[in-house]
Amino acid sequence: MADRGNKRTIKGIVVSDKMDKTIVVRVEKLVKHPIFHKYLRRRSKYKAHDEGNACHVGDEVLIAQSRPLSRDKRWKVCEILKKAQ
Repeated sequence: MADRGNKRTIKGIVVSDKMDKTIVVRVEKLVKHPIFHKYLRRRSKYKAHDEGNACHVGDEVLIAQSRPLSRDKRWKVCEILKKAQ
């Protein structure tokens, strides 16, 4: 079977786990302002598939891009990096 290329992975924090087999992950990135050359913190949210409902709010997770699973879900949970306190 041919390799389909490397999937994009990003690290974020779970902000919601109220849906069944779905979590919402908040990802922060630093972006340099084009004029003022100051770094700004930008946030975005992604819905990710969590088979088994293992993730909870506050967990740090690694998510990977996948085929569309629903209207909003394009990501899957690879692993839980750190559990919430």
